[in-house]
Amino acid sequence: MQNIFAKSFLTKSNAKAVDLAHRRKINFNIGKYNAVVPKGKEQFTDLERVREMAKNRKWEAIEHLDTYLTQFEEQLTKRGGQVLWAEDAGQALDFIGKICSEKNCRSIVKSKSMVTEEIHLNNYLESIGIESVETDLGEYIQQMDGEAPYHIVTPAMHKSKEDVAKLFNEKLGTDINLTPEELTLVARKNLRDKYVQAEIGVTGANFIIPDIGGIALTENEGNARLSASWPKTHIVIVGIEKVIPSIADLGLFWPLLSTFGTGQQVTVYNSIISGPRQADELDGPEEMIVILLDNGRTDLLANAKAREALYCIRCGACLNACPVYKNIGGHSYDTTYSGPIGSVITPHLRGMHDYKHLSYASSLCGNCTEVCPVRINLHELLLENRKESVEAGESNFAENFAWKMWKQASMSRTLMNQGNAAIKNWVINKMFTGWSNQRAPLEFPKKTFNQLWKEDHKK
Repeated sequence: MQNIFAKSFLTKSNAKAVDLAHRRKINFNIGKYNAVVPKGKEQFTDLERVREMAKNRKWEAIEHLDTYLTQFEEQLTKRGGQVLWAEDAGQALDFIGKICSEKNCRSIVKSKSMVTEEIHLNNYLESIGIESVETDLGEYIQQMDGEAPYHIVTPAMHKSKEDVAKLFNEKLGTDINLTPEELTLVARKNLRDKYVQAEIGVTGANFIIPDIGGIALTENEGNARLSASWPKTHIVIVGIEKVIPSIADLGLFWPLLSTFGTGQQVTVYNSIISGPRQADELDGPEEMIVILLDNGRTDLLANAKAREALYCIRCGACLNACPVYKNIGGHSYDTTYSGPIGSVITPHLRGMHDYKHLSYASSLCGNCTEVCPVRINLHELLLENRKESVEAGESNFAENFAWKMWKQASMSRTLMNQGNAAIKNWVINKMFTGWSNQRAPLEFPKKTFNQLWKEDHKK
């Protein structure tokens, strides 16, 4: 019997797969990325060598993760920063709640961060009476509409400019005919007031830099810089896998992230933050607190075959390349991380029993692996997840029986040749409707391979 998560996925994906308006918006927006990413890649004289170097550096970071994280804590602490280690989402939220209580915090400004979505930070802050404002424009739109981010890089990718204008009209009372530029200025004005009011700023981190005890942020709007520097307290929430070995590696990873994510040679704002305001500095936060989040990552690290998924730098390229994602969209997955990378890591982070179905939400075309900047073998990891789910006893009797029969038939030419095409067509298309419900009917050839072979050789 399917669990509630698998049922929800099937229900939502079935609805989106036939929603042509949704598909047009997604293909239009992804098409814009597809048009500029090849241009961005031209900055690399030997792209495959660069990708291999990046994979090797992430291998180094993940294989020695304990050493690098300890080094990061030591270096950041020297400059007055604080590091907290959160085993799960609940502990991370408890840390944040305690900090907010100590600071008498009433409002928070927050830059775009998938990890804060992972722990449902906004819901938690609302439950304890603290206003949390998303300052990334896409996240601001999604928060206003009561929706989770749709895409790792572009949170409101599924919305057209008309959708956004209508939303602003309903929520903010603006003219429904405002242009995208005018809508952006409205958001900018509203958010500037929030920066002044907030006691705490929250950001994620694109990279953890252990040798200097710093974090690296990359963005196109400048909202992360404001969230990190304007409030008196800066909280960073980051997954432990975001480590790179050295600050020298930023020259490799920043261009890769921007090129594969948005087609840019480098994003507009790139910041390295290595502690709170120092005695000889005029601006910046008085406190910097970094929360290092595990939340299932060490379980994935312990899996020798699957730990490669921790190399991900969250560029979103695999989502843009995936034919499944482009048809069913980000919200169908019901997870923080969607698309191929989400289908790989979610069963490990949130449980194979509840999320094994995501590993089957793939055509296994390999396009995700082809476009990954750090060359994660995503389609092979999806197959590995399927294998692990079966070994863990997550397959039911019907599934086991069907595969056993298929195996027996595949290994016997006599069994394969049993029955005529009409009977086979009826069995597949009428009895086993799981195939034909979503696809064109299968049509078996009227003659078997053996019959065609004998006829050809008689000639």
